[in-house]
Amino acid sequence: MQKQGTIIKVSGPLVVAKGMEGAKMYEVVRVSDKKLIGEIIGINGDEVSVQVYEETSGVGPGEPVYSTGETMQVELAPGLLESIYDGIQRPLKDLEKAAGAYITRGIDVPGLDYDKKWDFKSVKNAGESVMSGDTLGEVQETSLIKHKIMTPPGVAGKIKEIKNGNFNITETIAVITDADGKDHNISMLQKWSIRKPRPIKTKFIPNEPLISGTRILDTMFPIAKGGAGCIPGPFGAGKTVTQQTLAKYCDAQIIVYIGCGERGNEMTDVLAEFPELEDPNTGEKLMKRTVMIANTSNMPVAAREASIYTGVTIAEYYRDMGYNVALMADSTSRWAEALREMSGRLEEMPGEEGYPAYLGSRTAEFYERSGMVKCLGSEERQGSLTLIGAVSPPGGDLSEPVTQNTLRVTKVFWGLDAKLAYRRHFPAINWLTSYTLYQDNIKDYWANEIAEDFESLRAESMGILQEEAKLEEIVRLVGMEALSPKERLILETAKSLREDFLFQNAFDDEDAFTPLKKQYWMLKSIMNVYHTAFKVVDQEDFNFDELLALPVMQKVVGCKNIKANDEAEANYKNLWEETEKAIMSLRKI
Repeated sequence: MQKQGTIIKVSGPLVVAKGMEGAKMYEVVRVSDKKLIGEIIGINGDEVSVQVYEETSGVGPGEPVYSTGETMQVELAPGLLESIYDGIQRPLKDLEKAAGAYITRGIDVPGLDYDKKWDFKSVKNAGESVMSGDTLGEVQETSLIKHKIMTPPGVAGKIKEIKNGNFNITETIAVITDADGKDHNISMLQKWSIRKPRPIKTKFIPNEPLISGTRILDTMFPIAKGGAGCIPGPFGAGKTVTQQTLAKYCDAQIIVYIGCGERGNEMTDVLAEFPELEDPNTGEKLMKRTVMIANTSNMPVAAREASIYTGVTIAEYYRDMGYNVALMADSTSRWAEALREMSGRLEEMPGEEGYPAYLGSRTAEFYERSGMVKCLGSEERQGSLTLIGAVSPPGGDLSEPVTQNTLRVTKVFWGLDAKLAYRRHFPAINWLTSYTLYQDNIKDYWANEIAEDFESLRAESMGILQEEAKLEEIVRLVGMEALSPKERLILETAKSLREDFLFQNAFDDEDAFTPLKKQYWMLKSIMNVYHTAFKVVDQEDFNFDELLALPVMQKVVGCKNIKANDEAEANYKNLWEETEKAIMSLRKI
């Protein structure tokens, strides 16, 4: 690190320095004698604009700027899981040890433990040829995850030497000789620029759902593994709880959770809760497969912009090992606000609502890093990265630029509704405005793994919910008496779908997670009432109260309480038979 320039202007997190000949875009620099971390985001001759990731109060013109010659990178190696980082991959626990509760400016803490020894077991032998992405060996990072040590991108050749044993992440575990005869010393540590997507062989069309255990998400508006989705909604509608529920219960093998610009107390709850949570898929602690990045609203605004890229680069690294990874960003609106603040200080021409003109392209760049991919290497290895971003539009206005730019590039829209939240209907996802574009991709999975009629039941139930909205307008105008018996049946079925299927308690141990097969059985139980009753309601003088008073109707209402065990399917089938028999007994001869 050497002195290269001199500060001529300070404007909040933006520092302008001159005398920076040879500087490169996105190069990391150290600002002032306090050595604050910054990144070059604009170059004009020998003047550069630096985005500083720490508080700049007290920094003024005339102070030095030091160049490092490196881009903003993340360290990728065993030890990432169970870690809690700030926006630029500094471990919060290590920062606290080094500086106490109030983080000192200019403090430099490595992202990983350089001293810890890991038990490396090679899967290749000396003399074998390898290409970029090939697995050289494995480390048991946690009890849940085997960390694959891969040949770094850009390195290929013949293994000259490979070792087994306990090593720290910087020690050489293999030597690879490339085609030019040059030796490359390979350690467990890789460094990767956060703004550059990690290379892959090819992308596939996602064809398998990400199962979250939340009925409205899995059945009505599913997202595919490798897909991109968004959760827009007003304050208090449940964005954070929905994302936390996804992180807790979805069947991804690795979770990356980014708290980007949200309130500190929200993130505190997450940091306190997650280490104690049990993973329902494995019975182990959830943190054993989780990386958390905390960059809350009271932390430096510029670091929010980096936190999104830090998180997605870590997620891509585990995807490259062949894992299914899910990334939750809460919220991308705060990231966009950081872009707006820096754009304003750079005096760029503002776009809509003051956001920079490149907001759309930056949003697209982020979400396009999702996908189901064929990983680098000679092995047939597939991985997926699912991106789910919360959006916090001011006043719940979905026409604002961040929401609209997000909707252009994501294929799932889980629209949260303040009215549903006020009625205490959670998840407060509006079934009339939300949508998914992955339906056709995963219908074969549903037919083969769950039931052939799952898709048709879902489509029919969605149609009933939409029909209910139309009928409610008629009821408001002329009353329930104006409806035909079949229309009343639609309203009763829609009510059951809303209250017994779509409503779900995220804080109830039994109701928080519903397996996909149980979701099908529950939906079929409700729709079975509709199909059977449809045959008898057109009789003259049919009494709706008799139908609702049938004892079996209470069993249908409580069908969510049937435990998803080995006897569950038989119990549901018995319920279907009992329902049909009871309703058909109302037929008048």
